[in-house]
Amino acid sequence: MITDRDLARWRLRSQSLAAPLDGAESVVRSLLAVQAENPAQSAWAVATRTSDPSVGDLAGALAGGRVIRTHVLRPTWHYVHADDVRWLTELTAPRVLPVFDQQLKPLAEHFSALADAVEATLGAASDRTRAELGAALAEQGFELTGQQLMLVVGRLEMTGLVCSGAPRDGEHTYALLSERVSGGRGLDRDEALAELALRYCLAHGPATERDLAYWATLTVTDARRGIAAVADRLESFEHDGRTYWHAMGETPPAGPAEPEGHLLQVLDEMYRGYQDSRWVLDGEGIVPRERETAIGMALVDGQLLAAMKRTVNAKAVTFALHPHRALARYEREAIDDAAARYGRFLGLEARVQVAGTD
Repeated sequence: MITDRDLARWRLRSQSLAAPLDGAESVVRSLLAVQAENPAQSAWAVATRTSDPSVGDLAGALAGGRVIRTHVLRPTWHYVHADDVRWLTELTAPRVLPVFDQQLKPLAEHFSALADAVEATLGAASDRTRAELGAALAEQGFELTGQQLMLVVGRLEMTGLVCSGAPRDGEHTYALLSERVSGGRGLDRDEALAELALRYCLAHGPATERDLAYWATLTVTDARRGIAAVADRLESFEHDGRTYWHAMGETPPAGPAEPEGHLLQVLDEMYRGYQDSRWVLDGEGIVPRERETAIGMALVDGQLLAAMKRTVNAKAVTFALHPHRALARYEREAIDDAAARYGRFLGLEARVQVAGTD
């Protein structure tokens, strides 16, 4: 009989946390979209899924335009492969644009002119930082707050006009999608739903139709439609009153995956990639079911054992843990190993502080 722990271990493998891929570009292509609201921590979310974690790997893919950081799926940033950005944006925009429109009501009558100004500004000089773009718009008579500018550009990303440019000194920049990404796949809506469902279930499975609907901001009807179109390329099983879909020929791992420990942001796909079945991460029922108060988490063998806060200074990266129960020795060792991997990635000494013990 399959257990919640089996499902969590299985997801470690399907998400490449226990079966790393060859490079950041492959990770982003496999997962289809990786939440990237926090660039520093999302860089590790990608790197930890590679066989040789390197700061320059994702940075190079972003600079070269092979990976794009843009608003898609939900009203937040994601890393998306250049080959997928157009069809994925077109599919998910109709459900997300109303969120932007609601917040942009005070600018509604000026939005068309604003969009033209942004397009002209980036067409004249690409790879502009938010401050540079804001200053250029102000010169044209559009005085926007930082929040308003972020919302304006986010909406324009969801319409396929704007996307990320080449980062400059680590800072996000903006460019026109038409100049940044040449070509890309064109899919009609049914094809896009099928492609989305297949790739989500392959890289996030086992997962439910409601998990897919949440992740992609789809209706449950559309999620079912997409899965139905590719059901012959997937397998499914029943667990805890839900139907789970996954890659053909795969079975639950026989035991703990390697590496066992992971230090991740709560925006990571292992957590935010699901809603309906998220709590397979907590087979013991020890995590409070409330809004997250921490921005990070410590996983051992696919189980969420502690809230985590990461602090970085010139010499070290410190992971402050607040366990949801006492940690066994092997669990602490797995977390220490995860911290060491993270420290090597950053080129810093790694320190772990466990509340109540250190």
